[in-house]
Order: sequence, then C-alpha cells, then structure tokens
Amino acid sequence: MRRRLVLLSFLMLFVELGLIRWTGAYNVYLSFFTNFILLASFLGVGVGFLRGGASGSLFRFAPLLLAALVVFVAVFPVEGARVEGELRVVGGFGWPALPRWVSLPSLFALSFLVMASITEGVARTFARFEPLHAYRLDIVGSLLGIVVFSVSSFFGAPPVVWGAIVSIGLVVVADRNRWRALVPLAAFVAVLAALSFVPDTSWSPYQRIQTAPAEADGSVEISVNGRPHQRVMSLATMRVEQTFRFQPYLQAPGIPLENVLIIGAGSGNDVAIALSEGAKHVDAVEIDPVLARLGRDLHPDHPYEDPRVSVYVEDARAFLHDTDARYDLVIFAIPDSLTALAGQSSLRLENYLFTEEAIEEVRDHLVPGGVVAMYHYYLPAVADRYADTLDRVLGSPPCIDVGPGAGPRPRVVLTARIGSGSLVCDRVWQRPAFVAAADTDDHPFPYLTSRRIPGFSLVALAAILLASAIAVRLSGARPGEMRPYLDLFCMGAAFLLLETTNVVRFALLFGTTWFVNALVFAGILTSVFLAIEVARRWRPRRPQLLYVPLFAGIAIAWAIPPGTLLGFGFWPRFLAAVVLGFTPVFFGNLIFADRFRDVASSTVAFGTNLLGAIAGGILEYGALVVGYRALSFGVAGLYALALVLGRSHLRAARPMAP
Repeated sequence: MRRRLVLLSFLMLFVELGLIRWTGAYNVYLSFFTNFILLASFLGVGVGFLRGGASGSLFRFAPLLLAALVVFVAVFPVEGARVEGELRVVGGFGWPALPRWVSLPSLFALSFLVMASITEGVARTFARFEPLHAYRLDIVGSLLGIVVFSVSSFFGAPPVVWGAIVSIGLVVVADRNRWRALVPLAAFVAVLAALSFVPDTSWSPYQRIQTAPAEADGSVEISVNGRPHQRVMSLATMRVEQTFRFQPYLQAPGIPLENVLIIGAGSGNDVAIALSEGAKHVDAVEIDPVLARLGRDLHPDHPYEDPRVSVYVEDARAFLHDTDARYDLVIFAIPDSLTALAGQSSLRLENYLFTEEAIEEVRDHLVPGGVVAMYHYYLPAVADRYADTLDRVLGSPPCIDVGPGAGPRPRVVLTARIGSGSLVCDRVWQRPAFVAAADTDDHPFPYLTSRRIPGFSLVALAAILLASAIAVRLSGARPGEMRPYLDLFCMGAAFLLLETTNVVRFALLFGTTWFVNALVFAGILTSVFLAIEVARRWRPRRPQLLYVPLFAGIAIAWAIPPGTLLGFGFWPRFLAAVVLGFTPVFFGNLIFADRFRDVASSTVAFGTNLLGAIAGGILEYGALVVGYRALSFGVAGLYALALVLGRSHLRAARPMAP
C-alpha cells in the first residue's frame, strides 16, 4: 500500500508538470498567461482530495480524460503564422484558431478534470494512513516525479515518452478491470506518438522546436512552440533582407572587435556577421541547446565551427555573473523566447536580461569605449524604456534606427557607447515627455510598460475564482467540513508564494535554466521532507513558537535583496540562497506537519490546503504591480492569518514527544 501511494503521488506531480509543458507547446495563448494550467491543476488536486471519501470514483475515468485532453490539443492547436506579412494565430488543419474565450476555458476544464480524477485515486489511498505518514509518502512520490520529469527533459524526450510513463503507471495502480483502461490509454499514447514523430521536430528542455525545409539560398525557418521564431540565413541573404543586423558595426566604425559577446546567439546568424566584420573572438551565449545544435548543423556559413567562436549553452545573465571577460561589443540578438520559466511565476526565460541591473553588468564587462546594441520588433514605449536605460547606465543617448516591422511593433535598433565615445548616427534618441520606468531585478517585466495587471488577466483570474467555487461545491464537499482547516488554506497560499519567491531568486542568481528550476523544486520538496521527519520525531509543547523562526526567516530573506549576493563566488552565493530560500520553507512545513498530524480528516484537510495554493497563484500576479520582493509581505500576512485561525489547535494541551 505504501508503494501504491508513492506511485500515485508520482503520477499526480508528473502529469501536472507534463500538462504545463506540453499544452503550452501547442497553444500560444498560454505564453501570455503562464500559470493558467498550474491553477487548473491545483484546483483539480484540491477537489480530488475533497472527494477522497465520496461515493463513486473519478479515478477510473482518468485514462479517458487524458485521451480527451490530448485529442482536444491535437485537433484544436493555436499556433502563430505569417499571413499576408502579419503574424496571426491559426488553428490546425487549415481551420481558424479557436478564440481565447473558448480555447482557454476548455483547456482549464480538461486539465482540472484530469488532475481531479488522478488525485482522487491518491486521496483514497492517502486516507488509509496516519496523516503525517501519508504526507511523507506523498512527498517521496513528488520528489520522484521531479527527478523523472527533469531527466526526461534533459534528454529531449518527446510527449510520447511522457504518455508512456503515465500509461504504465495508471495500468499498474488500476484496482480492477484493468483492461478497460487499455483502449483510452492506447488512444492517449497514439495521439502523443503522432505529435512526437512529426518530421523535423525536436524537444529541448524548454520548448518544441520545428524546422522547415531549406530554401534555395540555404535559409531554414525555425518555429518554437508553434510560432515563427528565427530563420537560419547566409551572410549574403542577410545583407539583402536583414540589413539592420549590420547597423551596430556601421554606427561604431573603427571599433577593434577584439572580443564580442552575442546574447541570444540562437542559430548563429549574428555570430556569422560578427566574424565577417573582423571579430577576433566571439562568445556566443544561447540558453537552448537544440537551437545551438541547429545552428551548428544547418547554418550555411558554419559560424559555430569557426575556431574564433566559443559557444556557451547557458543563461546569459548567469554567464555575466561568472565571467571576467571584457568586450568591445555586446549584442542582444533578439532574445525573445515567449517561453515561461515555470508555471509558478510570470517570468519568461529572457526577463532578467533587460533590467537596469543587467545593463549595469554589461557595462562592467565593456572595455573603455565599448558598445552595446540591441534590436527587435519593439512597441514604441518599450523601445523608449530600453533607450532610457542605456542612456542612464552608459552615460550617453543611443543611436536609434526604426524600420518597418510587425503590425504595431516597428523594427528598432538601439546602439550605445559607454561614456562620451562617439557613434555615427542618422538619428540620436530623444527623450519623450513620458518614459516607462526602467525594468529592475525586482520587477523584471520588460514588456509591461506600467505597473498593472493586464485586463485580460484580471478577467481570467476572476473566472478561475468563480470556477473554483463551483467546482468545490459540485465536488460534494460541505463548507462545514472545510471550516476547521482555514488555517491550512492560508498555509497553502503562503507556500505557493514562497515557491514563487524561490523560483525567481534562484533564476536571478544562477540563471533561468531548466536545471536551476528543477533544483529549486527538488530543494523545496527536500526541505518539506526534512520538516516531516523532524515532526515525526519531535512534538513541541508550544507550537506557536515555531512561528518565530518562520517570520524571522521571511524578514531576513526580504531584507537581503537577491542582487546583493551577485558579487559572491558561486558556492557562497549558493549557500546564502539555500539558507535564505529554504529556511522559511522548512519552518512553514514544520508548522504544517505539526498541525496536520491531528486532523480529523486527512483528505479534507489536505484538499483545503491545496485549494489555498490557488489563492497563492492568483496573489502571485501582484508582483506585476509591487515587484517580487513585496510578495514576502503576502507570505508573512498569510502565515499570520494562519496563526490566528489555528489558535484553538495551538492552545491545545499536548505531551512532549520523546
């Protein structure tokens, strides 16, 4: 029975991670609402636990629901394509794309039902154990889920591998009539196989990558998660079609180019240009290993094979933290991923590249008179924000070159030189009457030009709250059953915010890579496991005193901005990040474990706690307004509310455990 609970908990987390990664690869709407599937999953997990003692079983429908979800995604994808020169969303099979108000609610409902059905199976087994022991086994299964999912991502496993693992697990844990699950599971795996073996499709640790057949001039179109992303082009083609990439060299004539840094090197176009302009050495930094490999294999000029080039597959900000190299020219070569770092935050892979602190780090790696250039299809307000940041950090206004772009986003090239060095400009940027405040490491949202939550997100969050209330009501749970566990609800919300703050802290300090992200979640679950082990062996007479180190840990983590650790070496920085990040996690879960051991209904209590995570996920959007550090006040406030709501439990007399 213990193995069954571990396996079911493994499946629960593994399916959740798979849904977040896989659905986002086929629906571009999810690129702009990053934790949508996460919130649907938490609702499903919470409702599944609330139904742990209900009559009838949703668990037997899990294979059928999984098949329905993958069929929906396969038949109704939402991708990007150029139509009459404009980037538009399109559907599959030549059909128009489903509108957002149809596509997103459908994905939410199906993801919720899949997670609710699987979790109900977890809950029915969970209830057979003493609460703390069940929680311990659940965490063990979740750790296994993180490890297996991370390993499969590392090896670029396509969706069919994810589907096969899930299907085998569901067959193993099936109670009876196992054969009934085989038909929907076969359909589930077959659809994933059909999607996995589409020609010229690869899966990186971050995204789905497709390449089109090479054109006559050797050009190759690359799409990422169903959107045109970049195009491998020869130097000859770029000199005709993409002359803007040569602007920095024309605007800074005579620059020695002893050492050049390309951020977002991708398939190698900008590296090839730097070499053609006489660069003695180029450091090419690209976060996605598959894009770097495609550049090596497909680029007609073979820039990555040139001995003057060093390729680094890592996060560019982390590269800047750890290198002592100095550069004549640094180019931000359209590093725009549209890929979320994790379901727990609104960060995209490139968000920390454009903050004021990031530009200061670039400045510190420039030789005297060094040049910084960036180009992309920017909204005018975003272009002005970046130009203003370059002006203030480097000490001189940048050259600006504007050309035809994509819809409301013109193509913009910004080139700036440190200090008073001169550039050859047709036009120097002039500060307009209003410029959006610079992005910072605490508020790293480069494309959000005001501190507000977008209107569509507000509508979607309100709809999620309404859907959550309806789902809980329909689950059969009675408010009276959940009321004694409102303190656990607050703890669930606080814990989700703690996860978010840890994700963004480690992303800043060590890079927005899949490996760092996996280590953060493994570290969080390990901290939870250690807290459970302590709680199993020790029971405090006055559990309210555990809130003292918890609040102290939250306060210290808030008082020390993550950026202050960037000057440390790797290991001191890592040790400080672990202590600051995981101390509140440990004490928060020690408090939870001590409270959870005495609950009358472990499934209702745990379900209430997990539903609290939905509230935490919604509160996380507050970072768009107040920044990530301020989320610590939300964490402290939620734990303070849990302390008040759980005071009757805290006052109860208890013996000292041996």
